[in-house]
Amino acid sequence: MTVQDTGSVEDLAARLRPGFTLGVASAAFQIEGSLTTDGRGPSGWDAFSEKPGAIVDGGSPAIACDHYNRADQDIALMQELGVDSYRFSLSWPRIQPDGQGSINQRGLDFYDRLIDKLLAAGISPMVTLYHWDTPLPLEHAGGWLNRQTALRFAAYSAIVAERFGDRVDSWVTVNEPVSVTLQGYALGAHAPGHQLLFDCLPAAHHQLLGHGMAVQALRAAGVSGQIGISNMHSPVRPATNKLSDRLMAEALDLILNRIYADAILLGQYPKPHFALWPWFRSLGPVQDGDLAVIAQPLDFYGVNYYYPIKVASGRGPAEIPTGTAEEMVNVPFHLAAYQEYPVTGFGWPEAPEQLATLLQEMKVRYGASLPPIYITEGGASFPEPDHVSGPVQDTDRITYLAEHLGHALTATGPGGQAEGVDLRGYYVWTLLDNFEWAAGYSQRFGLVHVDFETLERTPKESFYWLRALERARRHHA
Repeated sequence: MTVQDTGSVEDLAARLRPGFTLGVASAAFQIEGSLTTDGRGPSGWDAFSEKPGAIVDGGSPAIACDHYNRADQDIALMQELGVDSYRFSLSWPRIQPDGQGSINQRGLDFYDRLIDKLLAAGISPMVTLYHWDTPLPLEHAGGWLNRQTALRFAAYSAIVAERFGDRVDSWVTVNEPVSVTLQGYALGAHAPGHQLLFDCLPAAHHQLLGHGMAVQALRAAGVSGQIGISNMHSPVRPATNKLSDRLMAEALDLILNRIYADAILLGQYPKPHFALWPWFRSLGPVQDGDLAVIAQPLDFYGVNYYYPIKVASGRGPAEIPTGTAEEMVNVPFHLAAYQEYPVTGFGWPEAPEQLATLLQEMKVRYGASLPPIYITEGGASFPEPDHVSGPVQDTDRITYLAEHLGHALTATGPGGQAEGVDLRGYYVWTLLDNFEWAAGYSQRFGLVHVDFETLERTPKESFYWLRALERARRHHA
């Protein structure tokens, strides 16, 4: 399927089902800046960003996009874009600086104003409770390796629910627990920078436990919005049919996909092949009742999809850049390249049909246990100049978005390979070029170009393409 097949604005708009949500997504730490403003406390990512060599080119998140001071401008951009919904995260340390105890009212007030302004602009808020910025005192106490962090997260969730529960349309408890576990605790490429390899798995269990407790807290508070979680998922394939490659592919599929979705949707952890069991022993001990808490009924399940993964046995650097090339030499497998696909600016394979494969796999694995699905993140970075005088001609991004959305719609439509999956929406990552974690400012994912010296916002051609799609969809409706 080509962009000519799926990317015509009129054709694509006609295929969007009634009620389908088109939105944009962001994360507090990547765009807000003002890290010491209004009583916000430090996070684990603040500390990690100060480590020499941790961030590409030494980029600092201190200002980022200055969204904290420019939220009105950014809401106006979304209003011009015409999106249905804005997915953003709350900064836990801005609301509760120590991760427990006292509340920072000025932090709550900032999000109060943001939510009210979104609603006034006709934009539905999707709020993520945790997008990686763990309050530093909790990180010092062990972070997600410490079971107490799940309890602290539940208490924070209850505070947020009480303040915003009457106005938030959708809640995401935790964003990409897999990325926090693997990049942060296994490989050390992200905060908090631990290199525990397979001993990272308690961090996965405690994030999932925190998720379940947060769902309970939101429901106990009587929030009016729907509740879900977002995780990054990828189809995983062995590089060859050799037993060693197939075993390593199974191991990574468990670590990347099934540990999370099986626990949330089925209330159980998957059982590894007996040859792999020693690597998964750190997942325990699971206390009685934990899995019942984790498997709270959900209103939706969020899928963040960026690329498929091919696995080859044997140590070696990843053949596709994931921000972990050096760290990956310490594990008994490596990521092999997909030669048949073009790559994004990050070097990730651009494989929209694999999103359809992923949705099909989830349908087969979870059946009636699979809630409605939102693609809560989808997008790509491409090389773009630091300074511009007009819209960036980002044709590659337009093609990327059109093809991914088109394949998702086809797969979940009548006769599609994932027919029966209730696909409710697609959120583009991201509205603004931003601080891209360990990649600093080297990767631009935005529909809007940000000049990080002047902070000037300049919509790209992809912005106008998505605006045209929104308008055409409304015409068809």
